[in-house]
Amino acid sequence: MSTFRVHAAPHTPVARGTRPHWWAELPPLALVYAAYSAGRLLARGDVTAATGHGVRLLDAEQLLHIDFERPLNRLFSDLPALGIPAAFVYAALHYLVTPAVLVWLWRRHPARYRLMRTWLLLSTTIGLAGFTLLPTCPPRLLAAVHGFTDTMAEYASYGWWGGEASAPRGLGALTNQYAAMPSLHVGWALWCGVALWLYGGSRLTKAAGMAYPLLITVVVLGTANHYFLDTLAGSAVMVLGLLLTRPALRLTAAARGVIAPRASGGTPGPPANVGDGCETSAGERFPRQSARAGSGTHSAAAAGDGAARTPG
Repeated sequence: MSTFRVHAAPHTPVARGTRPHWWAELPPLALVYAAYSAGRLLARGDVTAATGHGVRLLDAEQLLHIDFERPLNRLFSDLPALGIPAAFVYAALHYLVTPAVLVWLWRRHPARYRLMRTWLLLSTTIGLAGFTLLPTCPPRLLAAVHGFTDTMAEYASYGWWGGEASAPRGLGALTNQYAAMPSLHVGWALWCGVALWLYGGSRLTKAAGMAYPLLITVVVLGTANHYFLDTLAGSAVMVLGLLLTRPALRLTAAARGVIAPRASGGTPGPPANVGDGCETSAGERFPRQSARAGSGTHSAAAAGDGAARTPG
């Protein structure tokens, strides 16, 4: 099976038309985000089942000794100097950094934009399937016997969010509290990190590309919003979306090639002949017909002159 690679390339001038129009980009992005939000709502399901899924994930992590969220959560709960900034990071950066990187790619790296945008949208769609098929209770909503503290609720007085994770106060009913698997916080952060690493022009940008996914992973674990297995699943979703990106782009190009001629009412006509006229050094353009007529006049004059010079 062929693999898909995202690799950096030296900056080259981009042909006109490579960058999609911004107004054409808004509908698919809005549609996927609406599906993302709706999927979280539809995935509420049975709270008992979601709690059971969360407990089983935690049991599996304990068996494998990878339940890193527990000590991190205790640290964030005991130290407000860590917990409060982490709450702000969780509540804000997911919704600010990803769109900012997307716009940056569109403006500064249009040749790479379609690829990266398609990767993000496909991965998000796969994540929606996970929310719907496997509603999962996050650690912060498990019973107290499991030893987790809801740090978002603990530090809610410092921010705009309430007790419902990153949802603004009063809007908790519009979110799904049981969409922990997979972690798209980590998935989107990984996408941002790859974009910054590959296409960032400075060492600082590349360093940010490495640090940002790690920061988000620590934050989602420390705030008890995700299990460590959620973060692995979020990364796996991004890998799967990446593998599907090139086939999706080929399919889209093929569909566009079929639809465009039909929409125009036939097959495209032959290209215009750039030799249909001639240009002077000043840039004026004269039809070839006039040029031919002038050429004929000069030929006739030359012939008459030759006849006049021929001895009788």
